[in-house]
Amino acid sequence: MDSPAEPALRRDAELNRQRLLAAAHEVFRDRGLSATLEDVAKHAGVGIGTAYRRFANRDALIDALFEDMISKVAALAAEAAEDPDAWRGLSASLERVCELQTFDHGLRDIMLGTGRGRRREELVAERIRPTVDAMIERAKEQGTLRPDVEGLDLPMIQLMVAAVTDHTGDPDLWRRYLHLLLDGMRVGGSDGTTLPALPRP
Repeated sequence: MDSPAEPALRRDAELNRQRLLAAAHEVFRDRGLSATLEDVAKHAGVGIGTAYRRFANRDALIDALFEDMISKVAALAAEAAEDPDAWRGLSASLERVCELQTFDHGLRDIMLGTGRGRRREELVAERIRPTVDAMIERAKEQGTLRPDVEGLDLPMIQLMVAAVTDHTGDPDLWRRYLHLLLDGMRVGGSDGTTLPALPRP
């Protein structure tokens, strides 16, 4: 039987874990994955020893953060899949994920640039890909999505859109190029809406 102290210790350990994850999200959001476990511990207000007790190393922390981010992206995809207009749901989901990436360097690095082996691929395959693939197939059936578009095209689009922000530093310019890419995916091309404007000197 647990002593009264043991549940309290477990609660403290879980609180420290959540504190570290929240701090990691903020630190990696602002600085990308160049930040260290020591940086995260300092931001969380805990000692480095506490950080190492919760996570064996920075990669273990990033893995835990990856799972948290997968849950966030999966929720966006699930919400979009409920739209009866599959094209609208698919394009809205892609736009929202690109928006998250634009303001979150850590999410972009983890989701697009620093996959760590089969486990991360499996998580994406389990949690996100079936929903996105179903939206793609439904949009094709509805006649709004080009029949040769495949699921892999979407993360490639995310990479291209992220490159706009990285190259220009403009936080909103990516919307123009996502719009152009979406027009290329749509049967019949543009929907007639005006492109987001280019910045003027």
